[in-house]
Amino acid sequence: MITFLQTKRSYGSWRQSRALGLLAGLVVTVAPARALPGQERPASSPVNHQGATLYVSKLGDNSDGSMWAKAFTTIQAALLKIPDASGGHRIIIRPDTYVEANLYPAHKGALGAYNVLMGDHDGSLGSGARGWVVIDSSCPDKVVRTDPKGKGGNPRFIVLDKGGPEKGLKSIDWWGPWRCDPDFSGVIWDRWTFRNLYATGSEGGMGWDMTCQPGAEFSAVVEDCVGIGRFAGACVGGHVGRPAEPIVFRRCYFCCLDWWGDAGAAYVRAHHTRMPDYPDAVFEDCTLVSPDNALECGYPGFTGYTRVKFVNCRMIVLNFSQPVGTPSGGIIHTPLDGGQLHVDLEDCTLMGYKVFGAGKGDIQYTTKGTVRAYVQFQQSVPAGFERLGLWPAEVFQGIAPPQRPTPRAELAKGGVVLRDVCEVTPFLWHGRLCLMEAVRPGGGGQCQDYYITLTDVETGKVQARLAEGYGLPSILVHDGTAYVFASRYESANWNDVTLFASSDLKQWQQKVVIQQDKENLFNSSVCAADDGFVMAYESNDPKYPPFTVKFARSKDLLDWTKLPDIFGTDRYTACPCIRYINGYFYLMYTEHRTPRWFFEIWLARSKDLKTWQLSPANPVLSPNVGDEGICTSDPDVVEYAGKMYLYYAVGDQRTWMNIKRAIYPGTLREFFENRFMNVPATSPVP
Repeated sequence: MITFLQTKRSYGSWRQSRALGLLAGLVVTVAPARALPGQERPASSPVNHQGATLYVSKLGDNSDGSMWAKAFTTIQAALLKIPDASGGHRIIIRPDTYVEANLYPAHKGALGAYNVLMGDHDGSLGSGARGWVVIDSSCPDKVVRTDPKGKGGNPRFIVLDKGGPEKGLKSIDWWGPWRCDPDFSGVIWDRWTFRNLYATGSEGGMGWDMTCQPGAEFSAVVEDCVGIGRFAGACVGGHVGRPAEPIVFRRCYFCCLDWWGDAGAAYVRAHHTRMPDYPDAVFEDCTLVSPDNALECGYPGFTGYTRVKFVNCRMIVLNFSQPVGTPSGGIIHTPLDGGQLHVDLEDCTLMGYKVFGAGKGDIQYTTKGTVRAYVQFQQSVPAGFERLGLWPAEVFQGIAPPQRPTPRAELAKGGVVLRDVCEVTPFLWHGRLCLMEAVRPGGGGQCQDYYITLTDVETGKVQARLAEGYGLPSILVHDGTAYVFASRYESANWNDVTLFASSDLKQWQQKVVIQQDKENLFNSSVCAADDGFVMAYESNDPKYPPFTVKFARSKDLLDWTKLPDIFGTDRYTACPCIRYINGYFYLMYTEHRTPRWFFEIWLARSKDLKTWQLSPANPVLSPNVGDEGICTSDPDVVEYAGKMYLYYAVGDQRTWMNIKRAIYPGTLREFFENRFMNVPATSPVP
């Protein structure tokens, strides 16, 4: 057999061309009980305003955000529809990746009625999906630079018209998930609550700056979030805290990626004229990771005072340099006079070169409970700290961001079952589990280099070799006959759909059943329905974006009639696998998750092949970047011994592909129907 380096190139050439066609003792009362998420209020406020609820989902129709089917497709669109400043409004976001930056709402929240921006991370609020709402501000379609005409020592950014795309972290001052710059105050986010968000890709993670409105009162609640940024994972600056409503970060993970300047896992800079007796920001049960400082406060020359409280937090600084090198400035650091920063620590563990560092003088602090520190062996530990002598492995384990549950957990992924292979189809032959494999060379080759094999999974015995010059096959076994559908490779592309039929896997009848029409035809899939059979086949019809799924019907599997209905006319939808169960056609396919070079297996259903619903639990499978590259694709399924077996391809969609298998501990019907649980049969999703 040929080497897969050749095969990979062949796969990459046509699959790549397809895709390119297209975050001390004070009792914090900001957010007490949350029987109804979104109705946070300080205990001092007796009233709660019942606000509007808006939905965000890439599966919505982007109309009015009033329900999941009508959801806005961007977070910014929903934020601008906050109707008033009465507070109590909610924006609920379906787990997905949202490539957005500089977000801002139309209105602040209100005393006793915080607004809420939250991800439906477990699907309990109706999205059906589980996982992170990732707000990625790297925005590869934008070219961002520092404004050369900007004023002051920290000018804002400008977006250029030419030069893109620019992929990677957008490390330009003021460019981040939340809008705030020298001309726009982050105070617009006052009295908002943030939950289940993963903000990353730029300067900051979760944070706001009142720099053009210094000294403004500001309160916010951040819970169960991840913030990762070049400058800071969490940031609040230019404000003064409210005594009964400090900024609260709970159960969060914050990480900064830089050691230069005022970078820190958390950056807090209040503008008090004297040290307050209450904290401006409170971190509860948080993990803070940084190359240099877990907490950074202020910049040289700043004259304000700041107080920060940490409860049950893990503060991890990675720089343990030798003193002759470039050691960390301190786990807790300020370039100011230490008397301008006060830190309250309760039941915390700190790791880093040294605990405190200041421009001059000593940082003010209190400790309560057990406060431990693991530092470089030559450094002292301040009074009130318990010095650790051995590496705190259980603390350092928190260096990675927390995971979120995903619907993929019910599908148990296995290892690689075939290497250097692009497409396979599982099927049953006389009660035994078998696998159909498409064998093909790279870059050209002769007709005899393209063929199909049928193999017994348990014994590994090849039961048949057929269809020279064909590939991208599917198979249906009906009434003791194997029906193989494959595309013909000719002139460096794929053509028509041809049927190969046999009752003994030895003698094969052959017939062209779908002819191409100013297009090329690729993968196909066939299932039995109530009134015959249905084929889903993949086309690069130039009238639509590559690639779409077309359909045909047959009474006998021999003669087929094309249907006018097409799935995916607005985006990349490839590699169909169709099944008919209990009145529904279920279509699994490969979705290109633009603008990233990232591919997932998705699921849709229809009663008539015209109106389709996307599963709210999509994706069915998403790649674990590394062993699976950036791609899960080419799905096919079979039910065997009371379980569902899903075979799929992994790789980079350019140079390599392997085949893996996932197992669902139930029937095909259970698998498909569970992925549309609580979805009305009459609610189409575009």
